Amino acid sequence: MSSSPWSTPSSTPCGTPPLAGGPGGADALRPLLRTVLDALRDGAATRDGPLPAGGPEAVTAHLRTLLGDVLPATGTGAEEALRTLVTALAHGAADPAHPLCAAHLHTPPLALAAAADLAASALNPSLDSWDQAPAAATLERLVTRTLAAQTHPAGPAPDALVTTGGTESNHLALLLAREHHGPTLQTVCGANAHHSVHRAAWLLGLPEPVTVPAPGGTIDLTALGAVLTGLRGPLLVTATAGTTDTGAIDPLPEIADLCDTHGATLHIDAAYGGPLLFSTTHRHLLTGLDRARTVTLDLHKLGWQPVAAGLLAVPDTAHLAPLGHTAPYLNAEDDTDAGLPDLLGRSPRTSRRPDILKIAVTFRALGRTGLGRLVDRVHTAAQHLADLVDKSPHLDLYERPTLTTVLFRPTGATDHAVATARRDLLTHGHAVLGRAHADGRLWLKATLLNPHTTPEDLDTLLALVEGSTTR
Repeated sequence: MSSSPWSTPSSTPCGTPPLAGGPGGADALRPLLRTVLDALRDGAATRDGPLPAGGPEAVTAHLRTLLGDVLPATGTGAEEALRTLVTALAHGAADPAHPLCAAHLHTPPLALAAAADLAASALNPSLDSWDQAPAAATLERLVTRTLAAQTHPAGPAPDALVTTGGTESNHLALLLAREHHGPTLQTVCGANAHHSVHRAAWLLGLPEPVTVPAPGGTIDLTALGAVLTGLRGPLLVTATAGTTDTGAIDPLPEIADLCDTHGATLHIDAAYGGPLLFSTTHRHLLTGLDRARTVTLDLHKLGWQPVAAGLLAVPDTAHLAPLGHTAPYLNAEDDTDAGLPDLLGRSPRTSRRPDILKIAVTFRALGRTGLGRLVDRVHTAAQHLADLVDKSPHLDLYERPTLTTVLFRPTGATDHAVATARRDLLTHGHAVLGRAHADGRLWLKATLLNPHTTPEDLDTLLALVEGSTTR
């Protein structure tokens, strides 16, 4: 009898851990998944809140004690390792599925999307050559073209690249613009733009972006017009449809008009707001999106996908030609000529997992109507939270939310008191709120992405905030 700690199918070599794929993969996974699911449940139950209490020191001390030797000479076996570490991770998580975890654009993923992600991990296709991912390559092509047709319905051949998120998408947008216009390309963005725009310009060796004022959280059109009038050479204007601080959406049609007048290319970072396209109620907020040459989308925000699920959409697949790249062992010319799809031009990455599967499963399961309902539901929650803050004599509301981000602060509190109250809520494990500067002051930020959040949850959240500032 083998002394291996692994429970293995009869077809597995003695003492060798079983694999996730192949005919026996499902049978090997089944008992392990039971352990994982039990550990997820137990860890969340022990945590009993949106995040662990005690702050960084307590979390670190708990894990150090639990782990001991990270790489022991003799392994503990699959069941113990999974049970111990998954329980610890769940216990120590800031859980976006908890209604009081509402700080960031960090969505609670749908169970069906997470289940699809398991299948992607088990099969492990790599989208750098067709012979590693035959079905996944086709699925990606079909889904990305469908998505791009939402952003660019009148485009000649809409297409989209799958990315790791908004940062990579913005980087690729600037790269494509540089390759189209040349290395003297000057980027212009609002003061409300995501930090990745400046970082991308630096990484690509482009001039530092010219920053236009964004009073009230959106680009000042008069200032933008003046900047574009005064600049020479090729220009790329980056607008934002859903800022990280307030969820504001720039005036997209007017910015597109200015770009047309001055011969500038337009990129729109809709990482946050892009999924409004699924909502018949709110999609009008994205009017003008189709006039951009490139559009950033993130479905691990308002699309409820596990990270990562980013995209960069273009109106014409020909715009992606600069990304073409040849590695003979992956896309030999004669293979391409013979009809094997060339995948290297679909990303600057080589090894690449099939993140498109979870998106495809979600689209098929929920459809546009189901996704639109989720978008509408979190919008309604944000409006309700704004109403509660507005009616409270102890709280100030920054402005009515455009998307699902609500900024508020205790009336009369100093910025120091606001920052301290937020950290107290974190340290005690009571609530996870973000922070943002606006109107010269520090505000608490609630980003509502959980479609299961109830009015009672929002009452509890505000009661915790008021209690933390009166102690």
